[in-house]
Amino acid sequence: MIDICEESLKLQEQLVAWRRELHRCPEVGLETPLTAAFISKKLTDLQIEHQTNVGGSGIVGIIRGGKKGQTIALRADMDALAIREDTGLSFASQNGNMHACGHDAHAAMLLGAAGILCTRRDQLRGNIKLIFQSGEEGPGGAKPMIEEGVLEDPCVDSVMGLHIGNQFHEVKNGQVGLHYGNVMACLDSFKIKITGRGCHGAMPNMGVDPIVIAAQVITALQTLVSREIVPTSPAVVTVGIVNGGVAYNIIPDEVVLIGTARALEQGVRDQLAGRIENLVAGIAQGMRGGYEFSYTYGYPPLVNNEEFTKGFKKTAEKIVGAKNVIEIAKPTMGGEDMAYYLEKVPGTFFFLGSGNPEKNADYPHHNARFDIDEDVLWKGTALLAQGAIDWLENNGGPA
Repeated sequence: MIDICEESLKLQEQLVAWRRELHRCPEVGLETPLTAAFISKKLTDLQIEHQTNVGGSGIVGIIRGGKKGQTIALRADMDALAIREDTGLSFASQNGNMHACGHDAHAAMLLGAAGILCTRRDQLRGNIKLIFQSGEEGPGGAKPMIEEGVLEDPCVDSVMGLHIGNQFHEVKNGQVGLHYGNVMACLDSFKIKITGRGCHGAMPNMGVDPIVIAAQVITALQTLVSREIVPTSPAVVTVGIVNGGVAYNIIPDEVVLIGTARALEQGVRDQLAGRIENLVAGIAQGMRGGYEFSYTYGYPPLVNNEEFTKGFKKTAEKIVGAKNVIEIAKPTMGGEDMAYYLEKVPGTFFFLGSGNPEKNADYPHHNARFDIDEDVLWKGTALLAQGAIDWLENNGGPA
């Protein structure tokens, strides 16, 4: 068979064109019809059978190998963010949304891998599922796709995905970042309504001030991490929204706080969820107020399977060389709904560096000027294709 790197390099121009076409029409949420139609057309051109409108606009393709074996899934997200683009690129979005997290590149790289793999279907020892997912930036597209059977028929035995960009400073342009175990945090949120009794600001004794109660709650929330969570277990509690009051001289009836809780471990996650409400209740009631509380469990912590990741390291070394495969030292408190797939089946989520200040591609994710160095796209395609082939060969006995 032709070397995967060589074939991926031949696709580089096409990958750039696909990425730019997707970049021009960013769509947000679970419904991404233009993006899905583009991907479906490319899969049809490749004669890859696929199902559309899975868990929203999600697409599931299947490449059935010529030999009996197991099934690996390759996943790429394809949604964008509600950010007005400020890159000045010739192919910049004009619709008010933006691919500010690299999902356009993810979809293009997986399409490239699909093209390479479908030409080898007769030699494949097992099957490859192609998952193009919407809604990763919210409300989450992985869970509804799983609920609609993306990991079934045939049953998926392992899963792999990637993220492009500059999340980790040690992963330079064109390098691959790996982490064994918990690499991304849960993505939970909470809402607290503090209720008091409004009155004139000059006569606070006549009411119950929810603003003062809220101030105490905000300060006290920080002690959950600093004084109750084991210091070696990372966690974050952030209040991002505070709403209350209508005038400078009026004590309002209520204040609303909305925030996020992040943890790398499920036990810490559960501890935070319970303790936030306990703390709010004690402060509010102790200061003569009331409260309403809701906690939303979002994406779970993302945990890479150690054995799978060790195997993928050997694949990555084939593509980029051993010196360019970097072990990520510390996890990130960012979240990713790839975690739902990894809860169900073993696999890995790896990172492809694409930061290049010489090309203005060094802005952070979710920034209006975010961009990537497109020269690395062929590497993502090669990593996905070679990773699937290698895993099937090493685990491809009769299912």
